[in-house]
Amino acid sequence: MDRRTTIKWVLAASASLPLLEGRAAWAGSAPAQGYGTDPKLATHHQSGELWPLTLNAAQRRLAGILSDIIIPADERSPGASALGVVDFIDEWVSAPYPAQQRDRTLVLDGFTWMDAEAVRRSGKEFAQLGIAGQRGICDDICDASRAAAERRQAARFFARYRDLTAGGFYTTPAGRKDLNYIGNVALTRFDGPPPALLGALGLR
Repeated sequence: MDRRTTIKWVLAASASLPLLEGRAAWAGSAPAQGYGTDPKLATHHQSGELWPLTLNAAQRRLAGILSDIIIPADERSPGASALGVVDFIDEWVSAPYPAQQRDRTLVLDGFTWMDAEAVRRSGKEFAQLGIAGQRGICDDICDASRAAAERRQAARFFARYRDLTAGGFYTTPAGRKDLNYIGNVALTRFDGPPPALLGALGLR
């Protein structure tokens, strides 16, 4: 399953919640006002076609840097930004559904905080810092249990952004390979469990 299909499934599941909640009130009442009809998720769409995207150029740059701090390139796979994680996050926070809109506020406020914190520490915005300065800010908010009281909301943002980065990364082919995930592969034949394994388990 590719990343775009995963996005469609996640958004479809999110979109179904308001419909289920509205069933009880349907009889004898006018339709509730909402965000309109859902897109046809079985159709292939270009990025930004379903709804206007949220992140501007500066925010996308910060998003890419932060994603690569969370999942950097190594000998096994590229960094998160190289696999389109910024596009994934931009689509996610731009979607009109309630959960995604909550994440939109959290992410945008988090980006604003990171720039303000970078300026406070060094006089430069986050993207202009060296990697040591960028990691220093992230280290202070990467664990909510250790974050100072005034940084708890920033830590909440970082935790959610880390989850979104991982979700975007590990639903790509390279991300699945990094996990050694072997599902979603068609087999021409299946011979059953290896005899040696069955013997070791006492099942042969």
